[in-house]
Amino acid sequence: MSRTLVVVSAGLSSPSSTRLLGDRLAQATTREIDAAIEVVELRDLATDIAHNLVTGFPSPKLGDAIETVTRADGLIVVTPIFNASYSGLFKSFFDVIETGALEGKPVLLAATAGTARHSLALEFALRPLFAYLRADVVPTAVFAASEDWGAADGPEGDLTARIDRAAGELASVLGGRPGEPVAEEEFVPFEQQLARLGITSSR
Repeated sequence: MSRTLVVVSAGLSSPSSTRLLGDRLAQATTREIDAAIEVVELRDLATDIAHNLVTGFPSPKLGDAIETVTRADGLIVVTPIFNASYSGLFKSFFDVIETGALEGKPVLLAATAGTARHSLALEFALRPLFAYLRADVVPTAVFAASEDWGAADGPEGDLTARIDRAAGELASVLGGRPGEPVAEEEFVPFEQQLARLGITSSR
């Protein structure tokens, strides 16, 4: 069964490391499940988002983007980190989405920044935001600092591992692959357990 996976990128430049990270997460997820990928570039909607905040009404272009996000089977949301938090553009986009529209939707969180000092923003800024929106956020969030984009045997190798782990979690939530089988515990009667210990049961 094909699914729709939407990448929401708040990168401001073109090309941007934010979009690159979103693309890599989407590609890793589609190695696990059959999904069509769509991308919403917030930099192209900045003016529309600002007008919506003031007027309360989305433009047709913004309305289409909101519909794309709300009808998606799963989301990968990626923001650059500014001043230890998500960007204003990123937050404003989710501010104009109707309350409850993301409830129960699987979401993978990701962020980029120039330094690893901003990595905790995923946990104290992004995760609480999407918990408030009642989205189903996967456990692993992916942060990429400038030094993470390198050789495969350096920090880049760690980034690849984090991408694969988070993508696997998202694929699992989307039902694209079965979970690990739960091993059944061997039932051993109490008397046998005592016998193994050399203890005789008395009643």
